[in-house]
Amino acid sequence: MLNITNNRIEKSVDLNKYRSAKIFGENSHYKIINRIFIGTGIVLLLFMFFPWTQNIKGSGYVTTLKPNQRPQEIQTAIAGRIEKWFVQEGDFVKKGDTIVYISEIKEDYFDPNLVENTGNQVKAKESAVESYAEKVKALESQMGAIQNERGLKFKQAQNKLKQAYLKVKSDSIDLEAVKTQLKIARTQFNRSVNLNNEGLKPLTDVEEKRVKLQDVEAKIITQENKYLASKNEVLNANMELSRINAEYSEKTAKASSDKQTALSSQFDTEAQVNKLKNQYTNYKIRNGLYYITAPQDGYVNRALQSGIGETIKEGTSLVSIMPANFELAVETYIDPIDFPLVHKGQKVSVWFDGWPTIVFSGWPGVSYGTFGGVIVAKENFISTNGKYRVLIAPDPKDKKWPELLSIGAGSETLALLEDVPIWFEIWRTLNGFPPNFYKTESQSKTEKK
Repeated sequence: MLNITNNRIEKSVDLNKYRSAKIFGENSHYKIINRIFIGTGIVLLLFMFFPWTQNIKGSGYVTTLKPNQRPQEIQTAIAGRIEKWFVQEGDFVKKGDTIVYISEIKEDYFDPNLVENTGNQVKAKESAVESYAEKVKALESQMGAIQNERGLKFKQAQNKLKQAYLKVKSDSIDLEAVKTQLKIARTQFNRSVNLNNEGLKPLTDVEEKRVKLQDVEAKIITQENKYLASKNEVLNANMELSRINAEYSEKTAKASSDKQTALSSQFDTEAQVNKLKNQYTNYKIRNGLYYITAPQDGYVNRALQSGIGETIKEGTSLVSIMPANFELAVETYIDPIDFPLVHKGQKVSVWFDGWPTIVFSGWPGVSYGTFGGVIVAKENFISTNGKYRVLIAPDPKDKKWPELLSIGAGSETLALLEDVPIWFEIWRTLNGFPPNFYKTESQSKTEKK
């Protein structure tokens, strides 16, 4: 009934037949209502062209910026039995303060003097190592003495061999001389016999020559015996050299074998010393683990174990501690479709549970009770809740976050993107399209580099 078309319905249909047409046709306020509808339509049309800030919504909770500032549970490194508590819930503890004392429950560590006894074993084994080292040195000295004695004995035997060779040579010369004398004596004897037969020499002269010949013949036998004895002495000298080589080789081999045995025992004892030192250090460190201490300054939130005499296993959590000094941050989660649109350094609006807030998501400038934040990290692997985790730190250029914020308080976030007309945002939302992707100037410069 707004008459905004040229095709008039009254030309084809008789409106007077209808009661409603008569009412509106006869009503004087009809034109006013028509103008109201037209004005409202114009206002809505103009409103569609108003700027709208695209944003990415997320929800999370307050946490700390650094991992070492977040609440932590203190575990025991060894199994034991709780003997004494030194703190209660709500106490402030400094780094190194004792929280609880536990006693030993394993039979291998019941000895109260275990560390001292192990230290004595280490000292005894170290003394054994020194003894083996001294034995090795003594055997090396012995091997040196054997080598020196061998050299002297060998030189002495070589001198004897040379003397035997010289004696053989001398005896051989003497033998040749005796043979010459025998030849001369036989010639003289034959000459005396011939001269005696001719009557020129007396018989006594022949007898003298015979005696002399017999003496020379006896002498040559003696000289041959001496010559053979000298040859035997050469053989004996050679055998002595071989015997010396064999004897001192055996002594050297025995001393070397003893040295290797001592070295093997020394190395084995050194290995035992290292093993005992390792055990000694482990026992010493274990004694220090009976006292569970605070790793940093903080407040005892909750005692996770209770009682006296309760047995606990390795890695059992005893207490929960909240660090005293921490920097606030917000851990928020966004949908996977929005993950590519956020980046490190992007500005974010944050508001917290318990603080009055009026939020206009499309017009952040008129929002009340929001605080500025900057994205410092985003997780590239999806969380168990089907969303991506983003860590937000306070914006140093914006107002300070509330000092009374507690870790774990709920929070909501808005990551601001481009400014677009309202009609575009409605069209994008109805079609399920993601917000417009854009890059900051610093990010663009980094990619260019």
